[in-house]
Amino acid sequence: MNDAGTGPADADGTGSGDAGSSDARPVVGVLGGMGPAATWDFCLRLHRATPAKRDQEHLHVRVDCDPSVPDRNAAAAGAGPSPGPHLARMARGLAAAGAELLCMPCNTAHAYADAIRSATSLPFVDMIEATIMDAAEALRRVAPDVAPDVTPGPTPGATRIGLLATTATVRSGLYHRAAEARGLTIVEPDANDQDRVMALVYAVKAGEAGADARAELARLAQRSCSQGAEAIVLGCTELPILIDGAESSGPWAAGAGPPRVGCSDALARAVVRAARAGREPRPAAHRP
Repeated sequence: MNDAGTGPADADGTGSGDAGSSDARPVVGVLGGMGPAATWDFCLRLHRATPAKRDQEHLHVRVDCDPSVPDRNAAAAGAGPSPGPHLARMARGLAAAGAELLCMPCNTAHAYADAIRSATSLPFVDMIEATIMDAAEALRRVAPDVAPDVTPGPTPGATRIGLLATTATVRSGLYHRAAEARGLTIVEPDANDQDRVMALVYAVKAGEAGADARAELARLAQRSCSQGAEAIVLGCTELPILIDGAESSGPWAAGAGPPRVGCSDALARAVVRAARAGREPRPAAHRP
């Protein structure tokens, strides 16, 4: 939709509304376009996560879906410019358009989240923290003696999270640090499987989200489990696109295999919690 130069649009596509809100709930600003399909997939999940029975009970959301953000993977590899300045401009544009709470449905771009936090005084809902919180809760259900916010150190029960994410996200250590803070361990794919994850991510970006792509995701998840993972985190926003509509049978069927945590759903739930909490969202929101 609109880029930061022309102003973000409302989620209903009108681009209208006052620069602010009289509602007790903050206006949500979404830094999107990374990629576009993942942004709108997140917005649908945000809609589904909102407990509403009529239009007026949904969140007021402004979306800046800007696919011109510099490539995050290229930047991490030293082969392209940092997306930080661009993300900062997007954050300021959303703030100027009335956003009061920010989020970004792109895991890899969270390596540059400090640029967003420094650009405005708005709370920022962290996708990595939200996803690890949900993964910890999923592991707690597998092994009830594991609390969702345990302190670092040896922990009984299920603690190993298989991470399927871009190479840049894996190498950044974002998920590793968030997991270690809760006494959990990240299981990384081996080099061959990581290449397959990247190929799958780019296939989804190119519009390939059919049975072959879903089967490849299932194979990668099964491989992670064979390496000791007790829960799977889909840590790239392209990957949850492959799940909807594929859960009635096979490895993603209800109750089949280890717990699966999709980052887009985790962020959606965290945004809803933060927005419903009003001006001081907790726990997965950070002020600069």
